[in-house]
Amino acid sequence: MQTSYRGPLAELTVEQKALRDVLRRDVETLAGKIGERNLRYYESLQNAALYIEGSFAAAGLNVTRQTYQADGRACHNLEAEIAPAEEIPPAGERLDHRAIPPLAQEVVVIGAHYDTVPGSPGANDNGSGVAALLALARRFASRPVQRTLRFVAFANEEQPYFQTGAMGSRVYAGRCRQRNENVVAAVSLETIGYYSDAPGSQRYPPLLSAVYPTTGNFLGFVGNLRSRPLVDQMTGAFRRHARFPSEKGALPSGLPGVGWSDHWSFWQEGYPAVMVTDTAMYRYPHYHLASDTPDKIDYDRLARVVDGLAGVVGELANSP
Repeated sequence: MQTSYRGPLAELTVEQKALRDVLRRDVETLAGKIGERNLRYYESLQNAALYIEGSFAAAGLNVTRQTYQADGRACHNLEAEIAPAEEIPPAGERLDHRAIPPLAQEVVVIGAHYDTVPGSPGANDNGSGVAALLALARRFASRPVQRTLRFVAFANEEQPYFQTGAMGSRVYAGRCRQRNENVVAAVSLETIGYYSDAPGSQRYPPLLSAVYPTTGNFLGFVGNLRSRPLVDQMTGAFRRHARFPSEKGALPSGLPGVGWSDHWSFWQEGYPAVMVTDTAMYRYPHYHLASDTPDKIDYDRLARVVDGLAGVVGELANSP
């Protein structure tokens, strides 16, 4: 396993600068133009869903709505799937389905929730995650994959639906299990836009501060104990593809913060799942506040992070 990058950050490439500008546009649309988005502001929640659908469609992806009811309102998970190309047999020959690669039967889910906590426009939580989701979907829309790759925007991650049956990712993961789908990796992009080089800017749940850095300039990969192989795989891939600090933890799910996003829903169904995060409330001073606005995001570092995550997604979609 490669160690975390600890040097100065290189200047953004031309491609990363373009990515930065697109990420900024998406965050400003979600958290600025649309604003707070939840069942209290139902029209805004629907407008966010329409914006995400339109962004998937503009990338050439077909979007499927998984609609369910929460407190008498229709809520939507939005799925854009990229399937492995089918083997085409020579003319006159039949396809032997036994020859279909096993990887094609495996599913990788990349997800982010698009709702916000009441009282917050949610630029970092979770406009940054949704912007990353859209950027990754655009990058992979025309690329071949060996595994089925799904980009999914979830409704109702925040309170009062958090870790309940009305949580969008809980509904989605439950459907995966009902269909007996082989989800080999579920990734939750959660609050990934804030970084600080100030000493002491990073905090942790009890007992972890002696193990991890106290400067909040890194990206975290967090899973439960059963997801350790996926945590290791993703962190290794990120370190191969990005010169950016990163930390990993396969931790007891009961530790505060470890299960506080959509990856938790996949754990409930026995699937390996990892949260990618800037650690949210353990670093971000505007967490769940009205001040979580687009100007608080570090778009240069977010672009570096998303560029590195593209390498992670590429390995997950194509490597056993």
